[in-house]
Amino acid sequence: MSRGTSRYPISQLLPYGLLGLPLAALGLPLTVFLPPFYSQMPGLNTGIVGVMIFAARLFDVLTDPAIGTASDRTRLRLGRRRPYIAAGTPILMLAAWFLFVPGEKASAAYLLIWSIVAYLGWTLIYLPYTTMGAEMSADYDERTRITAWREGFFVLGTMVAIMLPAGVAKIAGGQAAGLMAIAGFLIVALPIAVALYIWRVPEPSGTASRVPWSESVRLLTSNRPFRRLLIAYLLNGAANGLPAALFLFFVQSILGASHATAGMFLAIYFLSGVAGLPVWFWIGKHWSKHRLWCASMGFVAAVFIFTVTLSDSTYGYIGYTLICILGGSCLGVDQATAASIQADVIDEDTAAGGDGRAGLYFGLWGMATKLAFTLALGIAYPVLWLAGFDAGQDNDATARWTLVALYGLLPVIIKLGVIRLMWDFPLDRDRHAELQDEIGRDAGQNRSA
Repeated sequence: MSRGTSRYPISQLLPYGLLGLPLAALGLPLTVFLPPFYSQMPGLNTGIVGVMIFAARLFDVLTDPAIGTASDRTRLRLGRRRPYIAAGTPILMLAAWFLFVPGEKASAAYLLIWSIVAYLGWTLIYLPYTTMGAEMSADYDERTRITAWREGFFVLGTMVAIMLPAGVAKIAGGQAAGLMAIAGFLIVALPIAVALYIWRVPEPSGTASRVPWSESVRLLTSNRPFRRLLIAYLLNGAANGLPAALFLFFVQSILGASHATAGMFLAIYFLSGVAGLPVWFWIGKHWSKHRLWCASMGFVAAVFIFTVTLSDSTYGYIGYTLICILGGSCLGVDQATAASIQADVIDEDTAAGGDGRAGLYFGLWGMATKLAFTLALGIAYPVLWLAGFDAGQDNDATARWTLVALYGLLPVIIKLGVIRLMWDFPLDRDRHAELQDEIGRDAGQNRSA
């Protein structure tokens, strides 16, 4: 199917979205389950593990624009994006096994090396995968439909990452068994998903980018919607990253919840994300995307602010469950609309003289995503430490309030700022139609020249 205004059939959207499931199933364990697991190994501790993962993350941030630019300039029979997905698959499978099944005497160097390899394999797949999603259609609404399929499967993959290791660990009696189950799932599911993707999802026609580096920088800096969206994306990522980084601290120290109850809250949250996607897209089917994004962020802010009123009580459990249901309903639309707007912003570049440099743009957005989570951690943990918070201990009122403010108040303030930034975003339905007309005229002139 060529890039245009037609709707993609389910037979192609299903394998496109399906690739997101094994990728998401790996993402949560890498950031949530692995650090505590390695911290308990002989010769390692929380500090050493943190330094190794931070070093691997620094490498990971730098690979995004490099891989994105390389895929823009690739010319192969398989396409520009799919060769990188195929190359990253065995790398990620190998790294997942060694990282999740390390044996009893894994060293700091072992953790660093296999973390770097895992992040490299992930980026080789994920970045071209999301880039190609933006290139599959030029239609304003169809782009949102494509990203919704991807983000829906990402939420389902996160559910697998929550339930599979917990279930296996309970049956087998250990966290190591749960992590091995995730590695086994990835080794089986990822090659199947990649094979279906390459077989069933045709890569849109396009030529390798030939824009000189000096011109590339000029186009980037002159793309005002891109700069505005990048700032909003970074801030919103930090707002989402704070509750993610502090989730276990909050539900255990403020609500008094067990690990099992925390898992239940996560399951409710992500299931609500799947259920909420079609509802939000029905609500905003005639809106511009940035207004739908703002509405979802405003709804989340209005719901999430009530976390500051919760405590260790029956009311606290009921209240937090409602917050998970209502706030979680916005999870998918928050991710899908932002990704769809990214694709539209690239049209500004194409109309100004760019030639298919979506990989570079998505590489920069990938950097912003990773930096946002790093920013969230960089804010949360030092502030908690200064407030005297100690996980697993009885904390005083100052430490508890600091945790509540970082978890429930600061993200709301940040999201309100993002809404202010994006409410009058210049790239709406009408501007997108103008861009498509400009791109179409330029393409017609080039064909007749």
